[in-house]
Amino acid sequence: MKNQRILLILSFLLIVCHVQADDLDDFIRSQMQKRGIPGLSLAVIQDGKILKTQSYGFIDKGGKVPVTTNTLFQAGSVSKSVAAMGALYLVEQDKLSLDENINVKLQSWKVPDNEFTNDKKVTLRGILSHTTGLTVHGFPGYAVGAKIPSVIQILDGTAPANTPPVRVDFVPGSRWRYSGGGYTVMQQLMVDVTGAAFPEFMKNNVLAPLGMKNSSYQQPLPPELANLTATGHYNNRSLVEGRWHIYPEMAAAGLWTTASDLARFAISIQNAYAGKSGSVLSQSMTRQMLTDQKNRDGLGVFLQGDSTTLRFGHNGRDEGFDALLTASVDKGQGVVIMINANDNSHMMGRIVDFIADYYHWDGFPVKTKPAAVDVDPKTLEAFKGRYELFNNRIVTFEANNQRLFTIEDGFADEEFVPVAKNKFMSADRNVSVTFTTDANGTVTGFTLQDNDQGYERSIPRIGPLADTHKTNADPNPARTLKITTALRATIKGGQVLEEASGLTLGAKRDFAGGMREPETLKSLTFIHSEKVADRGIQRHESDVSEIVTYRLKSNQPDTYILVHLTSDGLVTDCDLVEK
Repeated sequence: MKNQRILLILSFLLIVCHVQADDLDDFIRSQMQKRGIPGLSLAVIQDGKILKTQSYGFIDKGGKVPVTTNTLFQAGSVSKSVAAMGALYLVEQDKLSLDENINVKLQSWKVPDNEFTNDKKVTLRGILSHTTGLTVHGFPGYAVGAKIPSVIQILDGTAPANTPPVRVDFVPGSRWRYSGGGYTVMQQLMVDVTGAAFPEFMKNNVLAPLGMKNSSYQQPLPPELANLTATGHYNNRSLVEGRWHIYPEMAAAGLWTTASDLARFAISIQNAYAGKSGSVLSQSMTRQMLTDQKNRDGLGVFLQGDSTTLRFGHNGRDEGFDALLTASVDKGQGVVIMINANDNSHMMGRIVDFIADYYHWDGFPVKTKPAAVDVDPKTLEAFKGRYELFNNRIVTFEANNQRLFTIEDGFADEEFVPVAKNKFMSADRNVSVTFTTDANGTVTGFTLQDNDQGYERSIPRIGPLADTHKTNADPNPARTLKITTALRATIKGGQVLEEASGLTLGAKRDFAGGMREPETLKSLTFIHSEKVADRGIQRHESDVSEIVTYRLKSNQPDTYILVHLTSDGLVTDCDLVEK
């Protein structure tokens, strides 16, 4: 009888777990369908062990070959966290120092000294925490079949490198700024002090010891591994030509891996922090790794939560791939999500929140369900449009069925429920937006209040959605001609851009390498113009006075382009939008 009772209890628990798994799987599949995500790989950590690994969807949008838990994805900038462990291992081996001038150990290349490095030098600690003043935010990689530069060519910005040189442009340690360029300097430093190729060093000293048997920094991958990969998709879900890009900037963006392997990496940090075995680093070094250096940045990982709910992690993006890793420091919990698409939505965050709620994890926001009120359809329509969420980051609202939805990559993303005439609450997060108007009743922006993060700020309006406006007569054809000429120069970059008129110095500097999209510009057709001089919008270090919307005709399907102009009519930026 006793055994029978135990069997009944076990059967009940299995049924409950099965139902829960189905609920979680159903939620993830619904999110993928909503966002058009071809494939996803998941790993969940509970009690310091991998509780669940699951794959969803297919290796490409063709839908023929399923993703498995062994399918390789590009980790993007999560590569930095794993590479950081390799660098900190070298510190513990007394081959590197966290606070020494890295030029002491660099042999094949040196950080060029300038006025910013007279008193403060670039250090490994600064590189790991993005406080060195080194330039180049990230890397687009190289198409399969293209000529691949050496790391030295990348650091100096010489052909065939497709990014500017990595240089110091503010005093090291004086502030925080994300730098993939810094991690590429670190990659060369590690090669110089070990004499080993970077993939070989990382395999022998980090990946293999942690049991990350399906992971590699090899770029490009050898054929036997290339056959195990997913195919990358851009944010419009078009395929990456050649299936992926090659990243000689391995430490910054070059790791091929699985969700399970990244979970093993996270568990090793948790174990080391607790003083347990099974990690590459000591407890003291791991605690340094998880100490805030500046701007909630540790040594190779970002930090969230307070002392009782502290989490570490990193997001990643390569061409066609996104990744997310977040894990508790001392509660044995964590999530890894990898997708074969670039997705600018809150989807991965929603999945993390669902999992945290599912397993009753502490330290995650508890969402309140908003109670909806009726809003006049005309009022709702007035709130549609584009807003400058922060510098060079647009949020777009569309109205549907008494709700506002943010639009990302052409797909609906976050739902906002009306709780007052001009106030809406997110259905996903404890975030509200309250729209503001001028004396004429024109919507000029909204106030964003984030109760979880504890901040409130004003978000200016850029303008309406383009497809709500029919083609209008161009009020200034001569200006349109000047803008067309300026944009064509921006597409080409280089000497053509340097000699062009009609652009700000900041735009010339930041688009020196050319503009990837659009590849060509045949013509512009005027749609709409909005005066925004009093809204505090700035692009490439210039104040934006007016934003002009054009229909763009190029070698691609017709789309729209927003051209940001200064008060003297100079182009300081542009954005391609679908509507």
